[in-house]
Amino acid sequence: MRLGRALLADLCVCLGFFTRLPLALPPGTPVTLAGFSRAVRMLPVAGALLGAFAAAVMAAAAGLGLAPLVAAPLAIGALALLSGAMHEDGLADCADGFFGGQTRMEKLEIMQESTIGSFGAVALVLSFSLRISSVVLIANQNLCLACAVLTGGAALSRTSGLLPLALLPPARKDGAGFSAQRPAGDALVVAALLAVLFALAPVPAGANLIRALVATALAAGSAFAVVILAKHEIGGQTGDVAGAAQQLAEVAYYLALAARG
Repeated sequence: MRLGRALLADLCVCLGFFTRLPLALPPGTPVTLAGFSRAVRMLPVAGALLGAFAAAVMAAAAGLGLAPLVAAPLAIGALALLSGAMHEDGLADCADGFFGGQTRMEKLEIMQESTIGSFGAVALVLSFSLRISSVVLIANQNLCLACAVLTGGAALSRTSGLLPLALLPPARKDGAGFSAQRPAGDALVVAALLAVLFALAPVPAGANLIRALVATALAAGSAFAVVILAKHEIGGQTGDVAGAAQQLAEVAYYLALAARG
């Protein structure tokens, strides 16, 4: 009973931070980043719930007779809407900062700006285009498979976004990346195991097991590539870096499962 309440509280912390959903926690457990390092063990579940909502939007659109070319943007848009586009914002800020700044401090200053520059705009267009087109390709073959990919991808990519927090020190002394603190080791292990399970959700829907495993590995590898880039560019992590890692992991996962052959 006590463990169940703790897991529910952790799930609410993740949903409260990563979504715009109004939540009511059990008494005495407000949604803050104070317990985030432990709460991340439920992040894959929170991500799967978001992905399931996007899948429901996709299925509902298809049920209304809309083609995947229309249903897929609605599903991806639902994901961004539910999360307040926080990951997309992180991707855009990293693209502007990493490729638009010259020094470490200049890059960090650009990343803190509220406006989106040319590099950020290009990154967002590529992210949405690749995700939408991948889901369209999958849905043209199997709608159920596309829904499973949305669910698994949301869980896996959000968990992959923890890699910068786990492997890099904060690049500055404020912001979400500093406040969240490094995820607890045992919580990270639980999160990784749950994320892999959710990432294999497309298999019962018709995906090849080997391809699903490759997609999972590519997603994690893409997030790790962001870790290496962030270390080189700004010497650490920020909330924006975590968002960029999530976006690249999601794109890689979708592309791998949409590829023919």
